[in-house]
Amino acid sequence: MTRNQKTWGGRFASAPARRVQAFTESVSFDQRLAEADIRGSIAHARMLAKIGVLGDDEFESIAAGLARIRERIEHDDFEWHIELEDVHMNIESALTDEIGELGKKLHTARSRNDQIATDVRLWLRDAIDELVDNLDALRRTLIELAEREAHTILPGLTHLQVAQPVTFGHHMLAWEAMLARDSERLADVRGRVNRLPLGSAALAGTTFAIDRRMVADELGFADVIDNSLDAVSDRDFAVEFASVASLVMTHLSRAAEEIVMWVAPACGFIELPDAYCTGSSIMPQKKNPDIAELIRGKTGRANGHLTALLTASKGQPLAYNRDNQEDKQPLFDLVDTVHDSVLVFNDMLANVQINADNCRLAAQRGYATATDLADYLVRKGVAFRDAHRIVGNAVAHAISAESDLADLALTTLQQFSPTITDDVFEVLTLEGSVAARDHIGGTAPNQVLAAAGRARERLPAANCDKVV
Repeated sequence: MTRNQKTWGGRFASAPARRVQAFTESVSFDQRLAEADIRGSIAHARMLAKIGVLGDDEFESIAAGLARIRERIEHDDFEWHIELEDVHMNIESALTDEIGELGKKLHTARSRNDQIATDVRLWLRDAIDELVDNLDALRRTLIELAEREAHTILPGLTHLQVAQPVTFGHHMLAWEAMLARDSERLADVRGRVNRLPLGSAALAGTTFAIDRRMVADELGFADVIDNSLDAVSDRDFAVEFASVASLVMTHLSRAAEEIVMWVAPACGFIELPDAYCTGSSIMPQKKNPDIAELIRGKTGRANGHLTALLTASKGQPLAYNRDNQEDKQPLFDLVDTVHDSVLVFNDMLANVQINADNCRLAAQRGYATATDLADYLVRKGVAFRDAHRIVGNAVAHAISAESDLADLALTTLQQFSPTITDDVFEVLTLEGSVAARDHIGGTAPNQVLAAAGRARERLPAANCDKVV
């Protein structure tokens, strides 16, 4: 077979038009599946030898030929041809060139339909494992930052208004909790990715007495997909991964948004390393948090890929349709985008500097202990709604006096409620406020340290230091 002859060309009187070839080819992007394709082909050939379709020596020749092709690809010494359409036919053609007519036997009892479904699952399974490892490394960075800043006061916000004081460490563990859920979701998705479609052939199975479980075991799949129609046409696993990946990016984006605010001179809560910022082409004083902004922007890109995958799936009847060729570019770019974002975010956070004084001053400016004063009054027997009104009046007075609640004189506070005594100042300090929230999930420093310890225990020990 020459490169201009299609494997399916016997039915056709003419070759595809050149523009059609360019429009339908996928090898320009699906060549990154080459390793998975060769892995699957070797497992398939070994199974064909077991059932007697190939002789043992034929299998050895095919496996050795595929291994040599793999080495050429790894060393960028392999020529890809768009006239051969895709990664599968490029490798099969190269195998026939390498070992002769025997190479044409490899495709027995399979179709490109189940072959590509297998390749994508193999590739995505590896990508998920790598992403989970790197998410876990980022989680470890957040845990370490939480432990280091367990006593640092930070204004907790609702509606971007100062609400109550929290600790910086508590805030970091909130970020970690989001990513921990993402790791759990990825592990859950992996379980559905890790099922073998190979052996389903084009859509109905094959007449050969194949051993699908043997192939599944060799490739590390937990199970085979029961229904051949579903096996070749299902891309739920890609959509599901895209959904989780979009959530990962959403969580990174939320954190990046806060970083952008925190580095602004009006806040000055943190200082990012120079290596993770850029400057202005016209304003020499600028130090821009471009990495955080790009992560925030790339979230829209990730969400777009999710939409693309959903849309490509929505109108397809059973079984395989060429629409499924459109799953790869969104999936590939999505994996690259989330992988790179996690890595660079981790590097940036590992070198961030915290300005504890500015954080504390911001918490003081927002009357963050007002709720503590209301709770104090409730413990003295005042109904909460009355306490809420009393404290509101006290805050209004403090605003007009340009004073913090803790700096008001006791006699001034008693004008709003005679229930207030000199022990009130124990609850009006920022440190007293955070220390009082001393329960599981609270922001008290000792609770932050305990929560960081629990978060560390949840990290897989083998993965927590691994960055790929």
